[in-house]
Amino acid sequence: MNLENNSGLLDKIKNITPALTTKFSAIGINTYWDLLLHIPIRYEDLTKVYNITDVKVGSVAQIEGEILSAAVINKRTKQLQVQITDGNEIITLIFFHFYPNYASQYQIGKKIRAFGEVKAGFGMMGKSIIHPKVQSVTYTPNLSNTFSPIYGTTNGLKQNQIVKLVEEALLLLDQIDILPDNLIANLPKISKALLTLHKLTPKEFNTEAHNEALTRLKMDELIAQQLILYKAYELKHKNESTVLKPRATYTRMLLDSLPYKLTPEQTKVLGEIYADIAKPTQMNRLLQGDVGSGKTIVATMAMLVAVENGYQAAIMAPTEILAQQHYTKTKQLLQAIGIEVVWLSGSLTTKQKKMVYNDIKTGVAKIIIGTHAIFQKDVEFNNLALIAVDEQHRFGVEQRLSLQAKGINPHQLMMSATPIPRTLAMSYYADLDISTIDKLPPGRTPIKTVLINSGRRLEVIKFVAEMCSKNSQVYWVCPLIEESENLDLQNAINTFNELQDGLNGYRVGLVHGKLKPTEKSSVMKEFSDGKIQVLVATTVIEVGVDVPNASIMVIEHSERMGLSQLHQLRGRVGRGSIDSQCILLYQGPLGEIAKRRLKVIYENNDGFVIANEDLAIRGPGELLGQKQSGLPALRFANLDTDLPLLKEAKEFAKIIATKYPDIAKEFISLWFNSSEHFLMV
Repeated sequence: MNLENNSGLLDKIKNITPALTTKFSAIGINTYWDLLLHIPIRYEDLTKVYNITDVKVGSVAQIEGEILSAAVINKRTKQLQVQITDGNEIITLIFFHFYPNYASQYQIGKKIRAFGEVKAGFGMMGKSIIHPKVQSVTYTPNLSNTFSPIYGTTNGLKQNQIVKLVEEALLLLDQIDILPDNLIANLPKISKALLTLHKLTPKEFNTEAHNEALTRLKMDELIAQQLILYKAYELKHKNESTVLKPRATYTRMLLDSLPYKLTPEQTKVLGEIYADIAKPTQMNRLLQGDVGSGKTIVATMAMLVAVENGYQAAIMAPTEILAQQHYTKTKQLLQAIGIEVVWLSGSLTTKQKKMVYNDIKTGVAKIIIGTHAIFQKDVEFNNLALIAVDEQHRFGVEQRLSLQAKGINPHQLMMSATPIPRTLAMSYYADLDISTIDKLPPGRTPIKTVLINSGRRLEVIKFVAEMCSKNSQVYWVCPLIEESENLDLQNAINTFNELQDGLNGYRVGLVHGKLKPTEKSSVMKEFSDGKIQVLVATTVIEVGVDVPNASIMVIEHSERMGLSQLHQLRGRVGRGSIDSQCILLYQGPLGEIAKRRLKVIYENNDGFVIANEDLAIRGPGELLGQKQSGLPALRFANLDTDLPLLKEAKEFAKIIATKYPDIAKEFISLWFNSSEHFLMV
């Protein structure tokens, strides 16, 4: 099926107006294929007429009878009551909204059919149906052979208009069976599946053929997704890149200078990275690990291999605070071995930027660290060979492409402190090789998590004062910067003022996104140096900040935050040898989802367990977002429940891609017509 030839679907419908075309577009219908995939949200059974005596209260049924009476009754609200009989029993049709000419519509003796939910009547009324669908019966019309589909719609778009287009689209079903017939033998063809879903018969419903049909849609959608990822993997791993072999010079010097040894898990993933960058093709690897698992030193070792071979490397971080943290730690690590590390962010002065630009362009700067500023057009690298992108899910597709364009297919190391559930790794990240650090380095103190109602806020402040007296440092995180009329949440500025008064004798700092970068850096440095005991902050400190002496994390309105965010914030403490606590302040009453989230974070410290629960609660769309993944969202498949299908789809996609490349291309086009952009990232 050639989508380009069907792009003008609505132009082929007689008497269609531009306004109606806009309505269809509003629900994503622009082509025949869009329409075929616009499956019904439910069905109405108009295939049978039931005797009024046989229909049960609570059932949805179609009945037929002769009108006995029609009258407007003035109760609490005006209502039209129409009584009909099929010769055996009477049922009352009730309308709260009706036209003034009801008398001509519901003439005594007229035969009509009514469809709706049967309810118990009031008083002596007997059975009733409120606002049924009604049709006149001037003769004995044939009943439908299929259930009547009800489609998702929008204002101004009627069901019969959608049905009319569906009928036209169904004429093209023979053009969409692209996959080889013998590939998926246990499920119906896609054409049969779509016909079943749009024109479901009572027999098919009883044999659950509609469930099989939906499974086929899920399967094809997942195959298309896996084909995109398979193609993306092939393309990315065919790109020629710089061969980088460890020289054991700078890397050995760094290892010898460390006050600790790399863990077996760190050594393992470092070996995987070294094997990748030693090849003449581009590395595309995701390094994932829980908060504090030691990803930074692994990334630094990888960058040093680039420097050992005479090339440049770069780290890009999503926030200035995280980028600054990377710069400070990397500079400290590499200062002794004489590697020039530069910092680039939007907060630098024009003069400072020019100096950094020059160092990068001439190759003086070997390792470049910064925010999105490092992929701006004014930045020219001398010979960029490796890029590390921290918290990569926070960058959009365009940003990652811009950085990649700065070198000649530089090796890419994506890093994530948010562990990725297996289903997401198999789907949205299947174009990448994945390395996992699944154990924390020794010496990390377990963090105790406590749930406290915000009504006990003064007790928490008293506890914080007690901990400050023992030389501990405290984070106090608030979701908002200033007061909001719409959200009754404790804000950072009010909390800062409150804690200054309540913690007399201890210094309180404030950091949030509206501060100038230099101000943020100054406050963070004072906190790191121990000059500030309590740091009030918004979620800008979610990732990257490393203060070993900080042992208490207080989070306001924890019920409003996602699991991954809570886990990331909690990971800011427990980074030293001091016993650490995370206090989750919540405001009741709690909804079911909030209760579930807080229970999970209270009972678990394992980021991988938390990530799986987060996926189950929020789903992949909210967890990732199309912008971050670059991959079109799934319409039918559910990664939380359809893992067996995903495994099968992955195998089918491999067969199709290798044995039927032309079919693979056409199939991707059919399902995800605008996916080519993803293949480049």
